Formats: sequence, C-alpha cells, structure tokens
Amino acid sequence: MVTCPDSLVWELTRRNTSFMKKKNGQTKRSGQVVFSTEKGNVKSLNLFKYSGIANSKVCDIVCTADDRASLIVKTASKASTQPKKSKAVIPMNKDFKRVESAIKKSTSDVFYRRDLEAAMLGKWTKVYQANRRAKGIKKLVVTKKARGTN
Repeated sequence: MVTCPDSLVWELTRRNTSFMKKKNGQTKRSGQVVFSTEKGNVKSLNLFKYSGIANSKVCDIVCTADDRASLIVKTASKASTQPKKSKAVIPMNKDFKRVESAIKKSTSDVFYRRDLEAAMLGKWTKVYQANRRAKGIKKLVVTKKARGTN
C-alpha cells in the first residue's frame, strides 16, 4: 500500500468523516464548533494538529476498562499499513508524577510531537481524576492548624 502525505489525507477528511460531532453556538464567526471522536485525537477537536487519522505521528491517553490509563503511540515502522500492529500501547500504572515524567520522556524528550505535550499532560490529569472518582478514592483534605500549634 502506498502511503499518502498527511496534508492530502487531511484535505480529504477534514469536512466529512464519521467521527465528526458538530455543536452550534460556540464560535463568533460560524456559530459552530466541530469535535472529533477518532482515536489518537488528544483534544477531540477537528483540527489537523490533533487529528489521529491525518497525522503519521499520533499519541493519545485513553482510559482502560479496569479504571487505569494507557498511552497509545503510533509507530512509524514497517507495520504502518497494518493498523493493529502500528500502535504501541504503554500501560500507565504508576503514581501521578511518574506517569507525568513518562509522558514527557516518550513525547518531547525524543522529539515525538513536542507540540502536544501540554495537551497530553492536561488529558492525563483529567483521566487520572476520573479514574480516582471511579475507584471511589477520596481526595485527602489537609486540615489547617492555628498559629502556634504543632
């Protein structure tokens, strides 16, 4: 199978895909914002920067069935024509700080989609909070002490 340039794929899919969800009344000009539900789209926006279909390099954080998270990275290997083998799934089982550093090491430290680092960390924060809520873990509240008490 011959590979196509990313920009050509984006021009073919940007106005009409089965993943598009349109909402009215959100922007000043068009009165409409377009979301996307495709895999690999970090911010769920229908933009070339975040598209999981049109980009050859894709990374995303998803929730798993057992209330955990995993990092999905699209590999640029010989298996690029086989969708099942072209993605690497990395489970994120550690605490918040360790996963945060793992995301940075797998994306920006190796020059793999450095532009998506902030979006990936933001999505990891939301996935982490949702998983804690699903598990029933309450956030610890630190009690404030008065002055002069230990």
